[in-house]
Amino acid sequence: MLSELKHVVAPGSLWSIVTMADSGGSSRKLMDEFGRPLPLGDLRQALVALSRRSRLWGDLFSYRFPNGPNGQGSDGPVGGHSLGNLILHALQDLNDGDLIGAIEDAEELLNTAGRVLPVTLDQATLCAELSDGTIIRGESAIDQAWDRTVLPIERVYLDPPVSAASRARKALERADKVLIGPGDLYTSVVPCLLVEDVAEAIRSCDGEIVYICNVMTKRGETDGYKASDFVRQIHRYLGRRVDTVMVNTNGPTRYPQELLSRYGASGAEPVEPDIETLRTLVPRVIPGEFASTKTLIRHDAERVLLALWPELAQ
Repeated sequence: MLSELKHVVAPGSLWSIVTMADSGGSSRKLMDEFGRPLPLGDLRQALVALSRRSRLWGDLFSYRFPNGPNGQGSDGPVGGHSLGNLILHALQDLNDGDLIGAIEDAEELLNTAGRVLPVTLDQATLCAELSDGTIIRGESAIDQAWDRTVLPIERVYLDPPVSAASRARKALERADKVLIGPGDLYTSVVPCLLVEDVAEAIRSCDGEIVYICNVMTKRGETDGYKASDFVRQIHRYLGRRVDTVMVNTNGPTRYPQELLSRYGASGAEPVEPDIETLRTLVPRVIPGEFASTKTLIRHDAERVLLALWPELAQ
C-alpha cells in the first residue's frame, strides 16, 4: 500500500507509523545478540516501500542471508539476517544508539517519499490472552499459535504498557487522513492502538479515520471473523468509531481455485463482507472488489487508492 501511496501523496505529507511488536527472525537475533531493545523488520519494510531509488536499493535492503551452509541449519554469523536490518543496526551505532537518527539516515539513503516513524521507542512484549485464560507472549508466538491451538483470542495487550513516540503522536494528531490497516489484526494493526497516547491522538484528530478491512481471515487470530467483527475490535481498542470502512466484496468464486485452496490449507478464508451490519457500526462504508487475485490474495493498492481519492482517476 505504501509503495502506491508514495506516488499520489504530496512530498513530505506521508507518514508511516510502524508497529514495534515483531519478535522473530532477524529482529529477534539482533535483539538477543546485541541487546537492541526494539525490532527493525517492519521499519525496514516501510522504508523500502517508500524508497524512490532504483529497484536494486530495495532489493539490497530486503535481501536475507541464507541460514548456515548451503542455506541449511541455523549456524553462521549472518544466517537468517536481513541485510536491511543489519544496515539499520549499523546506522543506529553510528548515531550513538539513536533509532530516530538511524531511520533518518536510511530515509536519506533510500530517498523515501515520506517519513517512517516507530510507534514507540519503549520496549514491550505483545501478549495474547486466549478464551481459556492462556497467555501467549511475543508476536511470533501469537502468529504461530494456530499450530498449537484454535482457541479464540480474548484480548491482546502490551507488557509493560508503553508510551507513543512524540513524533508519531504529533503526526497522528495533525493528519488529514489516518489509514488503519491492512494487516494481521492482532499482531500488526491493534498493537499500534495499544500504545499509550496513540488511540487518544487518533481520537482527537480532525482528519478522516479509515479502516481498511482484511480480505482474508487468519487461523489462530481471526477464525470465522466477518468484516463487522474486525471493525468491532478496532472500535474496542481505538475507543471511538472510525469514519469510513473499506471492505472487499470479492466472493470466493472471484479467486482462482488453486490460489484459494492454498490459503484454505492454512485455515484462511475470504472475509465475509456483511455490509448491512457494517452500516450500523460506521457512518460510511466503501464496498468494492479491492483484492488482487494473482499470485497472492492481497489488497490491490491502486483500487484502494482510487476509492479513497476518486479524483486520481480524472
